[in-house]
Amino acid sequence: MRFGLFIPQGWRFDLVGIDDSRQWPVMRDLARRADAGPWESVWVYDHFHTTPVPSEEATHEAWSLMAALAASTERVRLGQMCTCVAYRPPMYLAKVAATVDHVSGGRLEMGIGAGWYEHEWRAYGYGFPRAGERLAMLDEAVQIMRQAWREGRATFAGTHFEVDDAICRPLPLQDGGVPLWIAGGGEKVTLRIAARHADYTNFDGTPGGFARKSAILAEHCREAGTDFDRITRSADYNVAIGRDEAEVSDRLDQLADRLRTAGVSEDDVEGQLRSVRGTPTCGTPEQIVENLSGLQKQGMSYAICYFPEAAYDASGMELFEREVVPALQ
Repeated sequence: MRFGLFIPQGWRFDLVGIDDSRQWPVMRDLARRADAGPWESVWVYDHFHTTPVPSEEATHEAWSLMAALAASTERVRLGQMCTCVAYRPPMYLAKVAATVDHVSGGRLEMGIGAGWYEHEWRAYGYGFPRAGERLAMLDEAVQIMRQAWREGRATFAGTHFEVDDAICRPLPLQDGGVPLWIAGGGEKVTLRIAARHADYTNFDGTPGGFARKSAILAEHCREAGTDFDRITRSADYNVAIGRDEAEVSDRLDQLADRLRTAGVSEDDVEGQLRSVRGTPTCGTPEQIVENLSGLQKQGMSYAICYFPEAAYDASGMELFEREVVPALQ
């Protein structure tokens, strides 16, 4: 199993209390730590506001961080989980990605999805099209990017996007372009798009959810004539790890306290705790290894891990690196 690490960037209230001037050094140093350790990749989210509620807390922009991390690391691959298709025109994004691939020496991953955070969409003037339109935009965008990276030019006339002999030079350093991650588990459309275009997928990481999404992806691959086994299936995991149950509980309490300090309502605090409790990566190292081993047998071969406390306390990450990663690699 391969492992990626999410870098805290503020949108999940994970830089609260750290002065704005110190936030980039914190992010950079965590990425460099991953670069020197067992992680295959580092990741950021593509969001402009905090969640579950917008706030005045800093949220750093994903593609600016991609360029900065490309220049600050040497080995780890760099990804976003995931770029929102409507936040940047697809041909512009293809060009940005190609440049970042060069800065990184060919280490970029392109995660892309239809987007979901309605407040953010409307606040930045993107409207909020219905889900079917957003998914159609995703389908068109990945076709434009694939063409641009393959041929160095793209011409495309779709319902949502149109480009006319747009040039993408230099091409990405990676042969065939930047690896494409289609994120999301929509069964009728998203997974069909993934079957046609994805190198990687990213969806539900619970045992039951992963099994269902995998079976549906396999069916779409059969329909599209795609080799299902060629697509790497990944999942994201919120991690609360401790040497014993008491330490796990302490980590969850610290998360709740930080959210309350930032003014998050009790209902939303509980919602955030539910996103960690009972997941495959909440527990002792032995429990987490057992859970992920079961998922590995189902074909989940790439876990991208988020440690809510990483900007303040690296002990959970250290424990995971020491006792979980070696058991599964």
